[in-house]
Amino acid sequence: KSIVLYNNNISDKILMSGDHAYYDYDEVNAMKNYNIKNGIPSSDIFLDHAGISTYDSMYRLKNIYEVKKTVIVTQDYHLYRSIFIARKLGIEAYGVTANPREYSNQIYRDAREILARVKDFFQIVFKAKSKYAGDTIPVIGDGDVTNNKR
Repeated sequence: KSIVLYNNNISDKILMSGDHAYYDYDEVNAMKNYNIKNGIPSSDIFLDHAGISTYDSMYRLKNIYEVKKTVIVTQDYHLYRSIFIARKLGIEAYGVTANPREYSNQIYRDAREILARVKDFFQIVFKAKSKYAGDTIPVIGDGDVTNNKR
């Protein structure tokens, strides 16, 4: 969906947020490579290697990447939580379902989502900071500065 949003001038930059805590587990570069293979310039793709949780991703979106307005693309079962967190953090946020289907073990995912909503509610109430701090990298610049930074 990020490719469609980019190609339709809804977004001129893409930020891939995911888990890259280990050298051999790298969600963000896999997403970036897919987008590049589909015509998105590397310099327009930012990587958030510390998107370990939805709350961390949204917190870093605001405080590290200085995003003020965004379209979040993620799985349907936690899209609403992502938008809720972003808006509570002061980001004008909208959402698009990444892949409108049910996944294997959907009952497990739904139960996990309920627990995550409770956790994230309290993180918002107590204005928790992401445990993954860093220098600001404004998303208006060149996304290649975020390549392979863990």
